[in-house]
Amino acid sequence: MRGVSTRHYQEVVPELAERCGVSRSAVSRQLQQASAGALQRLCERRFDEIDPLVIYLDGKHFGGHQVISAVGVDSEGRKHVLGLTEGATENAVVVKGLLEELVERGVTPGRKRLFVIDGSKALRKAIAEVYGATCPVQRCRTHKLRNVLGYLPKEMQAQVAAVLRAGWKLDPKEGMARLRTQIEWLERCYPKAAASLREGLESASGGFTINRLGLSPMLRKCLATTNVIESSMSGAENRTGRVTRWRSGEMCLRWGCLGHPALETEKNFRKIIGHQDLWMLKAVLDEGRLLSEKPQNPIDEDRVAA
Repeated sequence: MRGVSTRHYQEVVPELAERCGVSRSAVSRQLQQASAGALQRLCERRFDEIDPLVIYLDGKHFGGHQVISAVGVDSEGRKHVLGLTEGATENAVVVKGLLEELVERGVTPGRKRLFVIDGSKALRKAIAEVYGATCPVQRCRTHKLRNVLGYLPKEMQAQVAAVLRAGWKLDPKEGMARLRTQIEWLERCYPKAAASLREGLESASGGFTINRLGLSPMLRKCLATTNVIESSMSGAENRTGRVTRWRSGEMCLRWGCLGHPALETEKNFRKIIGHQDLWMLKAVLDEGRLLSEKPQNPIDEDRVAA
């Protein structure tokens, strides 16, 4: 009745026996202390032994605040919650601060990584400044689809959604040609929807990045959206559904951390869909490593090759 899973009774019952009869204010204080400690542990974790190939970045709203999450995926498909910060994804300073914090904790810019984001220009700018402009960036197709359909009447949404999903499955050249045709058709009656679809279409960090990398269809399905963050933050949504007063951004971070399964059930995360094909992504990224270990004398390199 209180939302406590039966699988957690063994942990909960002994604590209840020791605290029977405590007031609501005492429970609140204990929650604040526990959540503050959990948030500190999450924000101090190091990742020197982890090499994320993919980093997802997206924000979730808590009242009038937004919590930005970073989730990484290693070469075996395991998910790791990298960090949280409070602020808007449209704020480059906030996002850059989160990425710089990840660098300090071991997610160094010494290699190329694939970033999957919600489409914010501030996110792309921060990624370029911290990890380099050559890192591939995939825009979340779910966000793009939602933005385009928001300008259309309900009776047209299913048809346009089908066109977009089909176009994203094609190779970049043919797919963009199909979407340009859709844009021309939408401009006649729904110019706002056409403008939303056109935005970022030709960009290198647009919706066809994973197609250009030559990955398998199953792996592209998981790398096309930020749903990894959506699922990992579902615990926070379940626990905050009845919260009506958010006092501060710090409170949002604490609740987001408690709802986030990072510290308790991260080991139970399922591997991403298509994780068997992550070696393909690793091979592509390794070919473009950003390490400054290129031979200083190209003539010597040619002589060795000869």
